[in-house]
Amino acid sequence: MQNHMQAAVVEQFGQPLVIQQLPIPVPGAGQILVRTEACGVCHTDLHAAQGDWPIKPGLPFIPGHEGIGIVTALGAGVTAVKMGDRVGVPWLYSACGHCEYCLAAREPVCASAEFGGYTKNGGFAEYILADPNYVAHIPANLAARDAAPLICAGVTSYKGIKETQVKPGDWIVISGVGGLGHLAVQFAKAMGLHVCAVDIDDGKLAHARRLGADVTVNVRQNDAIAVVRQMTGGGAHGVLITAPSLSAFKQGVGMTRKWGTCVLVGLPPGEFPTPLFDVVANCITIRGSFVGNRLDMAEALAFGAEGKVKADIELQPLTAINSVLKRMEQGEIPARVVLEFGHQGH
Repeated sequence: MQNHMQAAVVEQFGQPLVIQQLPIPVPGAGQILVRTEACGVCHTDLHAAQGDWPIKPGLPFIPGHEGIGIVTALGAGVTAVKMGDRVGVPWLYSACGHCEYCLAAREPVCASAEFGGYTKNGGFAEYILADPNYVAHIPANLAARDAAPLICAGVTSYKGIKETQVKPGDWIVISGVGGLGHLAVQFAKAMGLHVCAVDIDDGKLAHARRLGADVTVNVRQNDAIAVVRQMTGGGAHGVLITAPSLSAFKQGVGMTRKWGTCVLVGLPPGEFPTPLFDVVANCITIRGSFVGNRLDMAEALAFGAEGKVKADIELQPLTAINSVLKRMEQGEIPARVVLEFGHQGH
């Protein structure tokens, strides 16, 4: 095996990523090495590369938290995976395992959590170091390219739907039919929900209808909130906001039924405009949802393995990463870009 790998590195926030040849990392005790087959590109990667969030990654770093690949080396003491397993290295890279949140299966909010492609080097590279206790186990019949979006966009949208606490037959609004939203529509239909998809783009709404959405609403209409409330008989029981847009957040609360739950998973910069009177008078729950735990991950992947949920993907090589991020910034990516790694001659 060669001793160097190609990687896309953030050297400075807001600057293009630099394609470098770096030494292939060697797993230490309790670590594994994964040979990357595919890695999805997420809006969070763009935020990471631009340094948008209050807690920034340390420079330089390798983004990417939808990396799927084959375990090619084990550090001392590793028993949770074996050589040749196909695993995913997700956003939740690791957690402490023993705090009150980890013990309650709420490990994404562990104070000691590490995040793939953010606090730890991620999947925009031919090899990834990973924690075997937190990798996703990819079902045998799910291709790497199809699994990649499910270990971030998939689990995030699936968990977000669960956090609305809707039941089969209820209405759910999916606000934003992009990388997360087009998966959320499919999960919601598989879970027996009536789906109202909301977006500003007629093409994405047509896509949502093809994926099973019962109703679609373009929020550039005169009064999208009124239309949604009429279509759903008083507002949706659950609203999932995936769009990175403050106006979508404000509208989402207005689209929520009395005693309903509005779940936030998009992360636009800025403060959330909350209509307090409406929230109090209508007994609305507003809840943040942050990826999902390891069981949520397994459940989301099972939907994919059963063919009930499939990401629409566009394949690109790692060397195209800067043009992909530029298109993402301009809202020109219809679903999910997946970087595919050839590993010729390895």
